[in-house]
Amino acid sequence: MNPGKSLAKRPAPPGFTVRVLREGIVESEHRAQAVLVDHRGRVRAAAGAIDLPIFARSSLKPLQCLPVSWSGAGERFRFQEADWAVMCGSHRGTLAQARQVFRILWCCDVDPSRLVCPCPVGGTSPLQHNCSGKHAGALALCRHQHWEMGAYVSPSHPAQRAIAALLGEWLGLPPAELITARDDCGFPTYLLALQQLAHLYGRLTTPGDTHSERLVRAMTRHPDMVAGEGAFDTEVMRLSGGELVCKGGAEGVQCVGRVGEGLGLALKVSDGADRAKRVATLRVLSQLGWLSPAAAEALMEQFALLPPYSRLEVGGELAWH
Repeated sequence: MNPGKSLAKRPAPPGFTVRVLREGIVESEHRAQAVLVDHRGRVRAAAGAIDLPIFARSSLKPLQCLPVSWSGAGERFRFQEADWAVMCGSHRGTLAQARQVFRILWCCDVDPSRLVCPCPVGGTSPLQHNCSGKHAGALALCRHQHWEMGAYVSPSHPAQRAIAALLGEWLGLPPAELITARDDCGFPTYLLALQQLAHLYGRLTTPGDTHSERLVRAMTRHPDMVAGEGAFDTEVMRLSGGELVCKGGAEGVQCVGRVGEGLGLALKVSDGADRAKRVATLRVLSQLGWLSPAAAEALMEQFALLPPYSRLEVGGELAWH
């Protein structure tokens, strides 16, 4: 697949620049691009190269969880909202989060030894891995559909084909054209244009789809299961009062959806710096009016200051289409 196929060809407006200031003097710079897309795939605003092919990494987890909901596994195994939230999340391996993942497996009678994700450094169980919720969801899908569990992360496995079918349907592409590579946890991740990733979040936050609404509701009501106390995704969802669903990925990827409005934002920092993606995302959210002034100020204070003597400053704006 060419991730840039059929994307807008107009000249890309300048992207964002994130500067690290040490007592007011520029020490480092990061560059980012962002795009806002509606549920129909129309670009509404952009800054930088919107056809940039990137690996979606963990920002794709809510989409990878949708086939679990579609299958009816949630009803059969009586999953709770917090179960869905941790399936969509990149948690910190706290006791409460690991127990939530264990509950998913217990409900569908799957032994935790089936998890392919590794035990994190310093941990004692794969349940503590930040991707264990996603893996548990895939195993629940296998149990429900009577699929073999040993190779559930293989791109040819029915669980992964179900994810590819969903992405292909939502993006209007044959699943065979989608390019995958293994994420660090062993699960496939997808190479998508930034515009396509934003489109997926536009679809995810469109009202009327029971399964999308279920996952978005779970994430916004249980943001502590999506990441953890003080983490960017958790704090944005908490301070937005459930109006935003927020999920980042490694290497500077961040996605945000406007709940009930079918608008998706995707952002990528070129050098993969997480510190830059957070403040660049806050800059965009403030420009869009998606955060209250009080919430934006609180989040910038939390994520833009680099104690003891440095801070982050963002330049750039979205250009409306």
